[in-house]
Amino acid sequence: MAEEILTKIKEAREKAKKRKFSQTFDLVVSLAGIDLKKPENRLNLDFLLPEGRGKSIKVALIADSLTAAAKDVVDLLIRKEEIDALSKDVKKLKTLAREYDSFFGEISLMPLIGKTLGQVLGPLGKMPKPVPPNANIKAFTDVARKTIKIRVTTTPVIHTIVGSEDMDDKKIEANANALVNFVKEKLPKGRNNIKAVYIKLTMGPAIKLPLKL
Repeated sequence: MAEEILTKIKEAREKAKKRKFSQTFDLVVSLAGIDLKKPENRLNLDFLLPEGRGKSIKVALIADSLTAAAKDVVDLLIRKEEIDALSKDVKKLKTLAREYDSFFGEISLMPLIGKTLGQVLGPLGKMPKPVPPNANIKAFTDVARKTIKIRVTTTPVIHTIVGSEDMDDKKIEANANALVNFVKEKLPKGRNNIKAVYIKLTMGPAIKLPLKL
């Protein structure tokens, strides 16, 4: 089965036009027989790709006591005293939400973050995840750089990345396998809720994968 998937990944590479940027490998999972009107059937999950995302991920942290420990680790450090001004500059906040992939917030600041920044970051899917006191910031960021979000709310389709075109095909295959197996465990009827699975490069056509992932 692994060889079949590797063949399809190769096909996805060959059928996608070359671009001046590194494209991502996207996995598209079409679901069936699932009632998304029931909240318990919707998905909003984080998943750690075993082989990583294959691209640089930008991490932001909103901190107070963790400021010193985080300044050389995260890509963007927002200090407690900057929160109020940022909450009043919605345009800047939205720009940051688009530019940075993962947001974390020191746990003591989470009520303030929710009150001041939540209305913008929440709907964009960038609400910061809490970081406990004395946390190992590097460990948090290392996990964030390999983590993707799986969301199914109103449309029965999962569309998420499983790597980049710079990665080895076997790593893409490992990520795709792990992701589908993870999703199967979270669906009400498991494999029976999966209609089809496709893989594609960002600007390329979707290639159907064998269902027995």
